[in-house]
Amino acid sequence: MSAARNEALETWMKEHGHSANSLAEAANRAVERLTGRTGSYDGSSVRSWKSGRVRWPNEFTRRALEAVTGMSATELGFVPRGRARPARAPQQEDDMKRRTLISGIAVAAAAVPGTAPRRIGMSDVDRLQQRFTEIIASDIRWGGQPGIEQRAAALADEALNLQNAGSVAPRVRSSLYASAAAFRSSAMWAAIDGCRYDTAKAHMREAQALAEMSGDQAIKFRVWSHAGSMYRHMGLPADALAANDVARSLHITRRDPLFSCLGHARHAATLGLTGDTAAVHRALGAAQDALERADPDAVRPMWMAAVGDGAELETLALSAHLRLGNFEQAEAHAHRSLALLRPQMQRDRAINTARLAQAQLGQGEADAAASTAMEVPAITATRHARVARMLQEFGAALRAAAPGNTIIQDWTEHTATWRTAT
Repeated sequence: MSAARNEALETWMKEHGHSANSLAEAANRAVERLTGRTGSYDGSSVRSWKSGRVRWPNEFTRRALEAVTGMSATELGFVPRGRARPARAPQQEDDMKRRTLISGIAVAAAAVPGTAPRRIGMSDVDRLQQRFTEIIASDIRWGGQPGIEQRAAALADEALNLQNAGSVAPRVRSSLYASAAAFRSSAMWAAIDGCRYDTAKAHMREAQALAEMSGDQAIKFRVWSHAGSMYRHMGLPADALAANDVARSLHITRRDPLFSCLGHARHAATLGLTGDTAAVHRALGAAQDALERADPDAVRPMWMAAVGDGAELETLALSAHLRLGNFEQAEAHAHRSLALLRPQMQRDRAINTARLAQAQLGQGEADAAASTAMEVPAITATRHARVARMLQEFGAALRAAAPGNTIIQDWTEHTATWRTAT
């Protein structure tokens, strides 16, 4: 009996303009990022995957294809040994519909019959960029809210719809894909920040595909760096490190040291999960060196502003040392981060204040820790999922560390006021 063709892989290749040879080349580059050695795939390898002759590739092949496509091996139509190839599930149908949208088929935006096609230009891209500025401002202030996620996702669709609203020059088309990827990555980050990880994964896959079509290195870096943060927050350090490696391997990190700084700093925060103190120190040292080499006057995306002033590096160093249990160092980074954060960065200020409280509690300073935690505004403590979870964990640790201390009663009474304040 002949092998069943891998229709899911064939469909993905068609939608993303890949031939057998170009996918093989992309997979080879992914293997090199993962292992340090160039892969040996060629067009015949890909044809074997498509034909179904290879139903379940080896681990390195699966990881390479997942890095290239942003999809799992099973979503790409591969079947683990011993299992039958499943019929396409409703969720897979939904994913296919979303990827159809990504490919630019936006019927609702078609030009009105009988009228001359409108020319889509950079002024349309500039208008989208202004909306992106508004999304970033909302994220900086509140973060994690479903409303931010929904607005960002809708604007990503709007950017895609413009592809078919008129004639589009290649440069404008790339910019529209970059705008769509930027909005989708903001939707992804809002979902991560709100601890809605399944939704974040769906946004991630679309953002990765859009970023590839745009060819924009900065947005590729943002998407993969966000992916690393997502896996770190999920407690999956191996996946987080792999995603960080993709971001750090992009040539924009060699062209602009500030991107290198952010890549190393986020890598350090993930390494904190592994308990490798030496590796954390190396990564933070590399981040600091890159920050010092970066041109402060270079033009960069607005979402890099906190990296340029050092606030993001201090924030990620705080996270790394807190994970390692280096509470004194964590406290020092917390104070520096809070001093550097701009006033409008209320979400980050609340998160780092909660982390400062954890660092103080780790040093046995229960009273000081509780006082610090009480500085988090009630509206952030109750409406931001990640902050709320951190403060719940802090409360449990406080009760365990200082049983019988009157500060426990103060903390309980304080948290009770949150319900009435909001």
